[in-house]
Amino acid sequence: MAEVHNKNHDYHIIDPSPWPFLGALGALIMAVGAIAWMRMANGDTLGFFPYTNDEGQFVYRLDLTGWGIFAIGLALVLYTMFGWWRETVKESHEGHHTRVVSLHLRYGMLLFIASEVMFFVAWFWAFFDASLFAGEAGQFSRVEHTGGVWPPQGIETFDPWHLPLLNTLILLLSGTTVTWAHHALIHGDRKGLKWGLISTVVLGVLFSALQAYEYSHAAFGFSGNIYGATFFMATGFHGFHVLVGTIFLFVCLMRAMAGHFSSSKHFGFEAAAWYWHFVDVVWIFLFVAVYIWGGQAAVH
Repeated sequence: MAEVHNKNHDYHIIDPSPWPFLGALGALIMAVGAIAWMRMANGDTLGFFPYTNDEGQFVYRLDLTGWGIFAIGLALVLYTMFGWWRETVKESHEGHHTRVVSLHLRYGMLLFIASEVMFFVAWFWAFFDASLFAGEAGQFSRVEHTGGVWPPQGIETFDPWHLPLLNTLILLLSGTTVTWAHHALIHGDRKGLKWGLISTVVLGVLFSALQAYEYSHAAFGFSGNIYGATFFMATGFHGFHVLVGTIFLFVCLMRAMAGHFSSSKHFGFEAAAWYWHFVDVVWIFLFVAVYIWGGQAAVH
């Protein structure tokens, strides 16, 4: 009977797992919370606020309709990521990632990046639609009209040749350092792998810090105008991806410190490098389209 259960194929049949369900549930809760949060931030009160109960008492209550729901969903997503990926790493160490399984992991990562490409296509589409048809932007929404020009009248845009250019150079440099780490790993240079990853993580943190500084000095807000809405959604989601990619590479650094990865088996690191190069390419398009073309002389 034992021979019946012997593995005679290259596939890995995993045990029943809660992670797909928990991940989908967390993403749904997080999306609903984010939408409620943004709607309430447009004028409603968030967090602790006073009100009078049925007995006429003046009390405080916590409103979870916005940021609270988002936080719950985010925590569930992060827990799913930690648990699911920990099991994936364990499966790799146990020898379950055969050539066929590794190939399918690559297909999965490529499809994920393809879905991310389409995600950013939506934000670019919104930006170009508002800028190329400036006279129509805001006509059927609550945002202000553009005055028939782009950038809209009264909007003071960022100078692309200062912080945005510096951030571009930082991100391009980080692409070279992650490539350095990859080549070091392939050639068995563990020291080069670690220093390449350290450099990339530091550059990723620096990029995020500079973008946060840039946001704090923006002369326009997220709500009330179509330029701010499209600008912050496009660049903000890219910044979120930089943060995710930085964490991804930091985990790879910790795994490299622990002796994980080899010159022939390192898809976890390879996936992180693919993701980081994708983030680099998206930023180049953002820099050219949003900061240079969309932020310079008015487009009629």
